[in-house]
Amino acid sequence: MKSKGSGDGERQIGKASSELTVAEAGRRGGRATLKSQGIDFYKRIGKKGGQRTKELYYDLFSQFGKRGGRPRRPALNEFMGEQDRD
Repeated sequence: MKSKGSGDGERQIGKASSELTVAEAGRRGGRATLKSQGIDFYKRIGKKGGQRTKELYYDLFSQFGKRGGRPRRPALNEFMGEQDRD
């Protein structure tokens, strides 16, 4: 099956009169998974993903916390390594 642009930002799959967008295909797959696996499946994989993120990025998030939260974007002069020269 080939995907093609529809002009509305969603890709479509197939050539049948009832063409399916990629978003709708994903929605249907998610509903099927929910029906077969149940809500606990999504809870388990969400927790598993959160734990993995914690393992991979613990040091980074720790630095954010020590700085008082999420880091701000550096000013252009800081980014270029040009601190205020008095």
